[in-house]
Amino acid sequence: MKYQTRKKALVLLADGTIFYGKSVGIEGTSTGEICFNTGMTGYQEIFTDPSYFGQLMVATNAHIGNYGVNNNEVESDGIKISGLICRNFSFTHSRVDSDGNLKDWFTEHNLVAISDVDTRALVAYIRDNGAMNAIISTNVDNIEDLKKQLAEVPSMEGLELASKVSTEEPYLVGDENSDIKISALDIGIKKNILRNLAKRGACIKVFPYNSSFEDLASFNPDGYFISNGPGDPEPLIEAQEVAREIIKRDLPLFGICLGHQVIALANGISTYKMHNGHRGINHPVKNLLTGKGEITSQNHGFAINREDAESNENVEITHVHLNDHTVAGIRLKNRNAFSVQYHPEASPGPHDSEYLFDQFIENIKGSK
Repeated sequence: MKYQTRKKALVLLADGTIFYGKSVGIEGTSTGEICFNTGMTGYQEIFTDPSYFGQLMVATNAHIGNYGVNNNEVESDGIKISGLICRNFSFTHSRVDSDGNLKDWFTEHNLVAISDVDTRALVAYIRDNGAMNAIISTNVDNIEDLKKQLAEVPSMEGLELASKVSTEEPYLVGDENSDIKISALDIGIKKNILRNLAKRGACIKVFPYNSSFEDLASFNPDGYFISNGPGDPEPLIEAQEVAREIIKRDLPLFGICLGHQVIALANGISTYKMHNGHRGINHPVKNLLTGKGEITSQNHGFAINREDAESNENVEITHVHLNDHTVAGIRLKNRNAFSVQYHPEASPGPHDSEYLFDQFIENIKGSK
């Protein structure tokens, strides 16, 4: 597509601020909470991550689309972001094992995307003013109508979104004859989490977001997992009850991201909406148990309350984010349960955090 033929587009923030750009060729309007990811690669994994459901993604990397798409590099059944905002959109791609270009993939999923936006200025604005709702549109001549649409978008705070991305029916992943069986509560699970558990010899049965403990226990599992996902953890009352039942029975439990927050809430630790969240593949975390640092992939707009965690005599903070000292991991002192706020399956270059899956499997074996 020729640069000069592209239609004008804009980003309108909830506070009335406007950033202009150009459409990549898919006309329309899309809304959601605006956020940004600082990763230099992995845009396809970001776009298909269920944790981003309901969000407009700002890519801080200057070039998006340059390596096309690969059908094996998706984290769910399709694109989950509400829309994309980027600086330079590449309509051509150069990668030996690509299955197509990004523009065609967006067209297939009817995703509104705009480019030629001053993303450095936009990200700086979000950093200063916090994550907020926004609207992107090629309908640049009706600002007042866009403002009315934007005013009707619900706040991410208090918003339950797991039901929008969870499986509708249970399904199996891995070797069905395995002697390690795991029940996973899907509140927005990524495929690579399941791959990491399966490659360690486990058979995983994935259950819908509103499943009860009895539903998960019907698989007769050796361990339980609570997944990542989108939205505010506080409305997930059923998931919190599942976590409480697992913990009460002292069964092996592991949680990632939203699952980490659900486990915290089940232990009386509150959560809060962050100013703009952590989203990227270069976030430094310190393991307080070993003293080692980890370069991690993160994607969350909520966090657990550190003071609550520190005052809970049954909880030990195991990991901290070195940029802002937020809690990045906990374990229960008197139960076989632990969780982390980041994504050990993402492997952002190094494999610093994959040991957490090994730890979970060892916890399962030790409890049998």
